[in-house]
Amino acid sequence: MYPLFFYPIYKERIWGGQKLANKYSRKLEYEKVGESWEIACHENGIGIIQNGSLKGMSLKEAISKHGEELLGSAVYNINYKKFPLLIKILDAADSLSVQVHPDDNYANIYEDGELGKTEMWYIIDAKPSAKLVYGIEESCDKESFRQSIEKESLEACLHELEVEAGDVLYIPAGLVHAIGEGILICEIQQNSDTTYRVYDWNRVDDNGQKRQLHIDQAMDVIDFHSNPMGSLSGLKITQPGGQRILYIATDYFAVDELKVSGMMNIVMDGKRFQTLTCIEGQGTIDYDDERVSLTAGISSLLPASLSKIDLSGNGTFIRAWIPDKQQIIQRLEEQGYSKAQMSVIPGLEKI
Repeated sequence: MYPLFFYPIYKERIWGGQKLANKYSRKLEYEKVGESWEIACHENGIGIIQNGSLKGMSLKEAISKHGEELLGSAVYNINYKKFPLLIKILDAADSLSVQVHPDDNYANIYEDGELGKTEMWYIIDAKPSAKLVYGIEESCDKESFRQSIEKESLEACLHELEVEAGDVLYIPAGLVHAIGEGILICEIQQNSDTTYRVYDWNRVDDNGQKRQLHIDQAMDVIDFHSNPMGSLSGLKITQPGGQRILYIATDYFAVDELKVSGMMNIVMDGKRFQTLTCIEGQGTIDYDDERVSLTAGISSLLPASLSKIDLSGNGTFIRAWIPDKQQIIQRLEEQGYSKAQMSVIPGLEKI
């Protein structure tokens, strides 16, 4: 096994743009590219490996052939049904629809066994004073929310949040949200493509048609009692070679930011694969006496069987994995954090 790189899968969207070409020198297939699926194994997009001995093989095929070696025993043997993560980069040249995602139970029943969709956003870039929709105003209950949809005037019910590069947001299933114009995002999410559009700003496509809404399903799954955490502060973890900030540690995924300025060891426990996405700068991944480059805008899947990885260079990287929460709690305790301090991490609020 070795670090795997994939050909990106581009998705044309009414709200997409060309920032992936401008920022990361990508050759794009469409004028309005809204999504680039970087590491994907979903029926709506399966990544093809572009390097090494597995070049040309799909991620699905690689998992079938090298399941535990690739994913790790804690993922493959214990709870493996499908590859658990989907890593994307989103370019919102225009505002996305106001939307919500179901949880696992609802999706399993009503979406033919699909996973729910809990996700997180790392803001790569944002125009000055960029805003996004992040939850519902406290004054808006379920009845007034539905009435506002019917009157095509939902804006008053939506809570807006101004964001800038480096902000991190947690989007659990049930939270109403919408990415605003002029924002570039790295998204880590459950491996699901189920989205219920609540409101689309009354716009029409190039054919003069409004996009489909999913109001009944949305009303079923919206959490009207959610209390969004806002931009996450995270917890710093001392590590040679740069700065590590842990942001999320849910059952679905853990995510941290690595600001590397030298050489940082990536601890692999043999039980869980990891993913790395280079946001800015560049680095090299050293493994088993081999080395590969990881440049801005590129993601890599690190197979669980890799015993030791060193990440060197100067840059910002987002790492995701399926966590052992007790390991994370132990590491945070070693850093001197109390249970109360850990509660700022989604997934550790109730420890």
